[in-house]
Amino acid sequence: MSKNTAQQQLTLTQQWLETIVVGMNLCPFAKPVVKAQSLRYALTQTSDSEQLLRFFLAELEKIAQASEQQIATTLVIMPSAVADFYDYLDLLAQCEGLLESAQLADEFQLASFHPGYLFAGVDIDDMSHWTNRSPYPMLHIIRQGQMSRLLAGYPNPESIPQRNIQLLRELGRAELIQRFPPFADYT
Repeated sequence: MSKNTAQQQLTLTQQWLETIVVGMNLCPFAKPVVKAQSLRYALTQTSDSEQLLRFFLAELEKIAQASEQQIATTLVIMPSAVADFYDYLDLLAQCEGLLESAQLADEFQLASFHPGYLFAGVDIDDMSHWTNRSPYPMLHIIRQGQMSRLLAGYPNPESIPQRNIQLLRELGRAELIQRFPPFADYT
């Protein structure tokens, strides 16, 4: 649970996005969205799972009703919830289920970020986990059509994850923390 104010939580999230995601080009598609100010930051302080699901559905409705220019993508930020990574994965599965039941899985997909992110079957100290580590638990709502267009114009998009893992392994934990000091508090 974060002791930061809501404004501090948003600022830290924006700093992470600008320094790590955009600054290190971990997502080559993020910079134009940030520059166009069409990324929505949706922050909730609830820790109740039912309220989290309702908040997610409300954000899904907002992005579905907005034009791509208004809201290209949304980060659902949950600083007070799902501190345990495995509880987070359960919530992620529930949200993906809601996409399916609302028949929106062809329109939206989710990307996942968490301070304690771990890929299954990978050594706990491997830097690959840091590609999906963020200041707070987050769900990233992505428009499928927009992502398809971006991927079609990007050479070898399937190489992005491996490139990111290699970059972070070469960089190392100490250098990553130097770039974004709050990472020092992460597992």
